[in-house]
Amino acid sequence: MATRLPALSLSVQYPAGKANAPDRPTVRRYVRAACPMPAEIAIRFVAETEGRALNADYRGKDYATNVLSFPYVQEPEQLVGDLVLCTAVALREAAEQGKTAEAHFAHLIVHGLLHLQGMDHETGKREAARMEARERDILHSLGYPDPYQ
Repeated sequence: MATRLPALSLSVQYPAGKANAPDRPTVRRYVRAACPMPAEIAIRFVAETEGRALNADYRGKDYATNVLSFPYVQEPEQLVGDLVLCTAVALREAAEQGKTAEAHFAHLIVHGLLHLQGMDHETGKREAARMEARERDILHSLGYPDPYQ
């Protein structure tokens, strides 16, 4: 008997264009790997202007960042939230870090989904180590190398 996957409602939006961003089936695969519960998620690939505006509005930081997480409902039975990825920032970081764009997008989506699930790397070393270990495990299951090496 096949294992039934948790319900997933996924919206993938490309206001900055689809060029260089992962396609919907790939994004779905990353979400499935990182989210073991029923979920309603929107993932939006944006230009630097939108990424900068959102980062300024919600975090008080006047620059475009790679990924922003917006959790809406955090119940034991369902996860609801949005991720916003700045395509240009992610591509620039991948090049600077010597990673493929595909591997870096996978890492950013997994990272953002763990934030939606309540994990945090900014509250202490123990929490950061726990989150990074979970990221490594998920990315390994997807066939990607350790993002922190």
